Amino acid sequence: MYPRISDFINDVFGTNINLPIQSYGFFLALAFLVAALILRHELNRKEKEGLIKSTLKKTLVGKPASWIELLTTFVVSLFVGYKLSGIILYWDLMLSNPQDFVFSTEGSWIGGILIATIATYYQFYIKNKQKLATPVLKEIEIPAKDQMWPIVFIAVVFGIVGAKIFHQLENLDDFLRDPMGSMLSFSGLTFYGGFIVAAFAVAIYGEKHGIPWRHIADCVAPPLIIAYGIGRIGCQVAGDGDWGIVVTMAQPGWLSFLPDWLWAYNYPHNILNQGIPIEGCVGPHCYQLSQAVYPTPIYETLMSFLIFGILWSIRKRLTIPGALFAIYLMFNGLERFLIEKIRVNNVFDFMGMNLTQAEIISTILFIAGLTFLVVFSIGTKNKIQNE
Repeated sequence: MYPRISDFINDVFGTNINLPIQSYGFFLALAFLVAALILRHELNRKEKEGLIKSTLKKTLVGKPASWIELLTTFVVSLFVGYKLSGIILYWDLMLSNPQDFVFSTEGSWIGGILIATIATYYQFYIKNKQKLATPVLKEIEIPAKDQMWPIVFIAVVFGIVGAKIFHQLENLDDFLRDPMGSMLSFSGLTFYGGFIVAAFAVAIYGEKHGIPWRHIADCVAPPLIIAYGIGRIGCQVAGDGDWGIVVTMAQPGWLSFLPDWLWAYNYPHNILNQGIPIEGCVGPHCYQLSQAVYPTPIYETLMSFLIFGILWSIRKRLTIPGALFAIYLMFNGLERFLIEKIRVNNVFDFMGMNLTQAEIISTILFIAGLTFLVVFSIGTKNKIQNE
């Protein structure tokens, strides 16, 4: 395993560099970038096909910087500057654990105030330079594809909030022992929690900006599944605990052409330091699982890429708005329900059955997807008949 990107570089090239870039964070950022580019492509395509329209926004041009804008710039820049200058002052501490450092109180007030002052003055200077004697109200047309970054930003923020909330519900004992630490910790994110909360937030944003929720749902379906698959690569590379149960069966003969680690893997140098010490290893990540488990992140990545390929190939053939998203929900629910059978997770007693939170939600998503597909199809058929 390679908890940090530099671990991989050092292993391959025999170097000894130390970069503060966590592998999981790297692949998570890559997932968002790839998803954003695909989303932009789909928004642009739908606008060219006349399915969605650009947004008209009224803005006051030539207005000087208000005290609220300057205060906001100062506060945000103060926080960013405080942490950035802290990275320089506490470089070794940041290298040892970047995630804990980001959520710690370590930083530099002098550096923060200096950067905030410069940023605020620059904001004032630019606004003052563009100031008109009489501000003019202009109507600006914003193409649908330019809504990409606001949508991604909303998805990230509400996704993290939802993922943290659902994780706490799944691990109430840990949350009650340390509520603040559990909420501020970078670890502990439940995908479905983030997905559900972010989906509602993005749908509301789309409706307010002239993009019907069914169309925006179709646009985000392929990006969502490809981002999920890339994110699971990060889970596998870092060894963050999203692995399967202990393998008790021998690898089937018909799979003998695959490498052994695709069937059973013990995650050496995992980022959680779980398992038993690795003989002769010196450093922060010198543990491996005592028993080999199913490398479920790899399976999920492969299934996600397959689902993406299917969705991408049929997206132009579907004429019913929302149908692509409905199919995505069904595929997503089926994939997650199946993987839960061999994946380590918290189990709940639900109506006399032992199920995981993901199994419950994935079942609901599959049923919701099937329901949407039927309802949308009937609605479109009736609309055509009435016309």
